[in-house]
Amino acid sequence: MLLDAQPLARAADDLEGITAVASKVSRDYTRARKSDGSFQPEFYSFGEGGRWAGELSDATLDKLHFLDVAHVIARPLASQAYLPATDPKNTRLLIMVYWGTTAVPAPTSDSMAIARFQAAQDNLNKYLVPSNVDRRQKVAAGGPAADAALDQWSAAAVMLTMENHDRDRTDFANAAMLGYDSPGLIGTEYGNYVRGTPLGVEREDLYADIEENRYFVVLMAYDFQLMWKQKKHKLLWQTRFSISERRNAFDKALPLMAQYASKYFGQDSHGLLRDRVPEGRVDIGDVESLGEVGAPKR
Repeated sequence: MLLDAQPLARAADDLEGITAVASKVSRDYTRARKSDGSFQPEFYSFGEGGRWAGELSDATLDKLHFLDVAHVIARPLASQAYLPATDPKNTRLLIMVYWGTTAVPAPTSDSMAIARFQAAQDNLNKYLVPSNVDRRQKVAAGGPAADAALDQWSAAAVMLTMENHDRDRTDFANAAMLGYDSPGLIGTEYGNYVRGTPLGVEREDLYADIEENRYFVVLMAYDFQLMWKQKKHKLLWQTRFSISERRNAFDKALPLMAQYASKYFGQDSHGLLRDRVPEGRVDIGDVESLGEVGAPKR
């Protein structure tokens, strides 16, 4: 498929936030090198994984189609000797492209469950007096009104627990999508255990990132020949990169994110890497051809 899209040029000096990258490689995948140490070229075809939309309309994301995104990513891929294929016989990789924004939990300051629980707790406190007996024994001395307050508190506690479980599920799903699950601090018993410790600071930093909407791209590289000849799906490497949506624009952020992540295309990042947006300018030139194949069935 020929691309005749206009070259894109995007300045990086108006981007803000942390660029995050996480990349994993299959044990069965290795890259051959030339005598000078550089990588031997590998040929790939793109596949459209799809766009993931957040809760809000975003013109800087909505206006871009798959070929626009693929066009930008092709140049950083080429910098790592990944070249668009023209012959399926010589194609090693099918690179599926997913992009979009995450959907995040509402801020705790807007939580009706928290507000109701706090109100119920304040109401219940009126019937509690200091003593060595448990809450139910204290309330029992307060009569029907105190009993009703305890019921209200119990119902509010159940609602708060359900909301917290929903928040945890959303956080964990976003962490997996963005590669933020790599440190093992989100949605795990270990993550809960390190609260209040020095590692808890890192945990809170990660949560602060994923509980904001983030632009992301996920590249998943499959064995093209195995898929083509045997209809089997074997994931060889995957790279996930993202940046905060706040005060940024996807069309401007994409070239910089892809350039920053490119050194890990086909390479293991050994966990999540987070860095401030580097200064500079990225120019995306012409790309002659991009092979496109339908998304593999999962």
